[in-house]
Parts: sequence; structure tokens; C-alpha cells
Amino acid sequence: MKNQHPLKIFILEDDVWYGSMLQHYLALNPDYEVKRFHNCKDFLNQLHERPEVVTLDYSMPDMDGSEVLKKIKEIDPGIQVIIISGQEDIKTAISLIKNGAFDYIVKDDDAKDRLWNSLLHLKEIDGLRKEVEHLKEQVGKKYDYSKFLIGKSPAFEKVFSLIEKACKTNITVSVTGETGTGKEMVARAIHYNSEKSKKPFVAVNVAAIPRELIESELFGHEKGAFTGAITRRIGKFEEAHNGTLFLDEIGELDINLQAKLLRVLQEREITRVGGNEVVPINVRIIVATHKNLLEEVQARRFREDLYYRLIGLPIAIPPLRERGNDIVILAKHFMDQFCKENNTDKKLLSPEAQQRLLHHAFPGNVRELRSVIELAVVMADGDTILPEHITLNSNSSVNDLMNKERTLKEFELQIIQHYLDKYDKDVLLVAKKLDIGKSTIYRMIQAGELNVR
Repeated sequence: MKNQHPLKIFILEDDVWYGSMLQHYLALNPDYEVKRFHNCKDFLNQLHERPEVVTLDYSMPDMDGSEVLKKIKEIDPGIQVIIISGQEDIKTAISLIKNGAFDYIVKDDDAKDRLWNSLLHLKEIDGLRKEVEHLKEQVGKKYDYSKFLIGKSPAFEKVFSLIEKACKTNITVSVTGETGTGKEMVARAIHYNSEKSKKPFVAVNVAAIPRELIESELFGHEKGAFTGAITRRIGKFEEAHNGTLFLDEIGELDINLQAKLLRVLQEREITRVGGNEVVPINVRIIVATHKNLLEEVQARRFREDLYYRLIGLPIAIPPLRERGNDIVILAKHFMDQFCKENNTDKKLLSPEAQQRLLHHAFPGNVRELRSVIELAVVMADGDTILPEHITLNSNSSVNDLMNKERTLKEFELQIIQHYLDKYDKDVLLVAKKLDIGKSTIYRMIQAGELNVR
């Protein structure tokens, strides 16, 4: 079957027999669409058709081959030009290739095969180029942070503002926030929207690497540096050269290694474990932690000089419970995403279900919300997610009661809601457990302050 997008080839050749032979030979490939021209004037008048490849006879009678090449590149630099010449002149060939020709083929017995192979090579290069462009486009879409860092609350708008500032420079960035708030997403958003976007992004979870291996992981090691080091291995700093190194949970880094990290950041060079060679490195550093590093400094668990080296531009991600209606916005996003990924019909989030989510503290933050919503989609039989489809860890609601500043009335409502959830909306039992009047609870329900559905 013929390719839906054939490779368009123009042949410019004043020798009628040779041009016809080339046209016939190339047309044997059903993926090629071939046109032939006998003079430069007709050829140039048809360049608006944008051929992808031109085979150019260097010795055209009405215009020099170099001049034709120049005009082609002026009209469309993307057109690939293969020169076909009756004479083997190395200097001319080099000059033409320097000026943009893709290949130089001498008219001999092997010319047809060389042209065929050159076109195959061109198609391969063009395919790779398109694939790279597609991947770049996908990366751009994937890391458009306005699409995957979702929220409209004032607290989260500050995060967007700081990300934009971070993208414009190579300043060190320190991201803080509770577990599950999206610290690595922020780091990736900064990298892929900065001038380093085409360079490596290397993420290291410091807390996940055994203490005895972290030095080798970060700085690499030489063969024989320790038992099991059978080959040289480069570390994460070298992997991230010219790109971004994201050090997650930096607060867990052993105090002894903090001094070595500080030296690396100051000197911008590393020495592999067991080696003497000094390796220059150029990386942007983004760190993240759920700890308060200043408190760690005061407790002498984190070096003060390293703290000031890493603090850079601080970005504090607010916990989900402080982002108000972002909970609902995110819930709807995760719901639509999960339905699309699993080829299921879209579902609605009932107002009662929304209220149930808004009354939860979400100690696991965005990560917990996503899990809750995905389970709710699975549990819902119809097209609407109801409160009973939402499974929450009620104990965590009480444990995290004090994590957010609230009015006394808000605390009261959260406590009563927790007991209503715990005792299956039994108002009389809840009133007895909390030693308050049942009419008080009924009044709050009627006012829409409590959810019993």
C-alpha cells in the first residue's frame, strides 16, 4: 500500500535520458513521489510545492549548481539537496556540503545505488527528527505545570508565582511541604520550563538510600573502591551534568556527608569514592524536605553553612487542608483522569460527596486524595459519586485536628462530623457520646453545616 505521506522528490537534470532513468528508478519505491525538471527556471518556479528532497545536476547549462543550491536554501532551508555531478572534484564537493548539501554523488555505475541509500538515510534522519520533535512537544505538554499542578487557592497561586521566578534563573531552589504535597512535581516543573529543559533531570531520594551507599550514589566510585565495586560507576552529580539534580528529603542526609556535599557545591567538582581524579560538574540543585531545616540546624542535625547554601529560593507548598476548594478541583481532575485511563464513563461528584471531602484533613495530602478518588470511582455503580463511595481514614481526621488553625465553631463541626461518620450518622448516639443536645446536631444538619448522607 502506498504511504499516505510520500517523500516528495524533485529531479533537476538537463540530460533527458539520465533524468528519465533516475525518475524511473526512484519511482519504483511507492513511498516516493517524483517530479523531473530539465531547466532551472521551471524548477525554481515549482519550489512552492515544497519538495522534501532535490537531486541537483551540478552542471546545469542555465545556472551554476552552487547558485541553485543557494536559492533552494533561501526559499526553504528544510529542503535536502543531493548533488549529482559528472566529475569527481573533492574541493567542490566539500564546498557544497559546507553550504548545505546533504550528499555529493558522482555519476558512475554506482550512482543509482548511492542515491537510493542516501534517500534511505535521509528518511531515517527525518523520522528521528520528527520523533524528537514529537517527544519535545510531549515533554512540553507533560510539564506544563498549569496542567498538572492544579489549584486556584491564594495559597497555591503563590507557589505558581515562585515557580515562574525559579524558571527564569538557575538559582538553587528549596521546596518544603508535607509528604504527598507534590514537591517532586514542583522540581520537575522548574526544570522542564527552564533553559536546562533539554538536559538531564536526575532525582535522588536521600532517605531511600542506605547510609553506607549514599556517598557512592551521589559522587560515584572507582573500580575496587570497596567490596563489590567491580567497575567504575559515575554518580548522580555526573549523571546530571549541565542539567538539574533534585535531592529529595535532603534533611535525612547524614551529618558526615553534609560537609562533603557543601564542598562539592562550593567547588563545583567531585571526586569519586576511591579515586583521585577531580571531575568538574555543572548542575542546578533543587532540594526538598518535609522537615523544618532551620529547626534541624538549631538541633545540630543539619549544618548551618550547608543550610544557607541550599536555601536559595524557598518554595513552601501548602498542605491540602489549607487549600480550600482546591480539594474539589483536584478531586474532579483525578476522577476524570482515572475514568479516561480506564475507559469508563465520566462520573459526577455529588455536592454531599464534595462536602465529605472538604471536611477531611487529608494528612496524606494530594497523594491521599488521589487514592480516595480512584477507589470511589471503582466503588460507584452509577454515574455519580456519593458520600458512601468515599472511604476516608477517620482516625487521621482526629489525629490531624490541630494541624490547621480554625475557629472554635469549625473545630466543633469537625469533631461532630467525625463522630457522625464513625457511628453511621446515628444522631442520638453521637449526641450521647459528645454530651450535647440532639437538637443542636439537627440544627447544624438543617443549616448544611454537617453531612449525614
